[in-house]
Amino acid sequence: MVLAPIDPPREAELRGLLASMNHAPGRVNPENALFPFAKFDTVHVARFLVVDDKTTEDVRVYGQTPGTYPLYLAFLGDVDGDGDDFLMAASRLASSGLRAIFSCCQGFGAETDLLEWMRSHSVAPAANYVNWRGRTVRRAREEAALHDAVVRYLDDNAATVAALTPRQAHAAVRQYVQSETHAGRLTLSPDPATPFGWQVRNALHLVGVPLAALILSPVIIPIALITLLRLRSLEKTDQELCSRVDPAHSDALALLEDHDVTNQFTAMGSLKPGIARRWMAMSAFFIIDYGARHLFTHGNLGRVRTIHFARWVFLDGRKRAVFMSNYDGSLESYMDDFINKVGYGLNLAFSGGVGYPSTRWLLLDGCHDERKFKEYLRRHQLPTQVWYKAYPGLTAVDLERNGRIRKGLESSALSDRETREWVALL
Repeated sequence: MVLAPIDPPREAELRGLLASMNHAPGRVNPENALFPFAKFDTVHVARFLVVDDKTTEDVRVYGQTPGTYPLYLAFLGDVDGDGDDFLMAASRLASSGLRAIFSCCQGFGAETDLLEWMRSHSVAPAANYVNWRGRTVRRAREEAALHDAVVRYLDDNAATVAALTPRQAHAAVRQYVQSETHAGRLTLSPDPATPFGWQVRNALHLVGVPLAALILSPVIIPIALITLLRLRSLEKTDQELCSRVDPAHSDALALLEDHDVTNQFTAMGSLKPGIARRWMAMSAFFIIDYGARHLFTHGNLGRVRTIHFARWVFLDGRKRAVFMSNYDGSLESYMDDFINKVGYGLNLAFSGGVGYPSTRWLLLDGCHDERKFKEYLRRHQLPTQVWYKAYPGLTAVDLERNGRIRKGLESSALSDRETREWVALL
């Protein structure tokens, strides 16, 4: 994520540049002249957006004077491999377009080193979620092509295949895929090796965090209990800002949604004041990040299977936070999915925001008042000016299914139960 303050006199120019990257609002041109996403075969999803928070006045309910914040431009993506490698590729393949876009930001001039400027303006997430760690863009596309080829084969040979047992069907499809692969009509590339250094760091993080928590538990537990009691006291006086959203705001956001099976989402707001609130927000994001990194790595985030990528980012000295996700289905179904399956997680992640529906003991109530929660979230939602997805038409569940089809075809020794389950995927 690259984040930079926009030069106020250049805002209209910047918005015009971003609009030129789309066929229409919400529909990106993957080969646009400024940043041709189609040239980058490691980008899953990416976006350019103007970070324009319309809720900065909300802190007045706590007797605070609203801060004066710049209007930001954010350029972010979820990519395979190392983030710095992507920035180098971007500065090489889309230099003129990025320079035109970033020239509308403060501190970027004609002689600015593009790569170093992006590096210096990079912002790390407080928490980050990836639907399926290790699944590359290439793998997703190849497995989608495999699925389509298998479906065509089954359609063309429906009567023959219908008469086969599951084992025979598996063998027939496997033989067909092997012939297509040998003929060069299908490609199933092996996964690139995971860097050894990353594996070591990840293993140390997996073990080190709970070990450190155990060692420090005599200190952490009393502090956590005191903080929790303090938060409960504060919860009783929190004010809700969940009035109905201006229809014009909601309609403008709707114009950018539902152009694909997957949608983008961005929301931001101010965090509740006080040390206890800030400590809890930092702790909540840390817990979410740890779980997403080590526990929820293969297709679900606490039983929610519709999110491709998500991240939480602190801004302006942790006075504000922004949440960005890429999800399948409508916004309504997205919110319902979370409320019904992991409402406690929503409260943990968002209750630190000013105006959030009242919680009880941090995890209870809150989002379970669905009307208030949905109005709150829509009120804090920002329009995303440019949004790209590398494999349109495919949901996260589709990608998982395609991967399971491939895995089954790569095995010649499935059990009867495994064979029946594999055939059911088709």
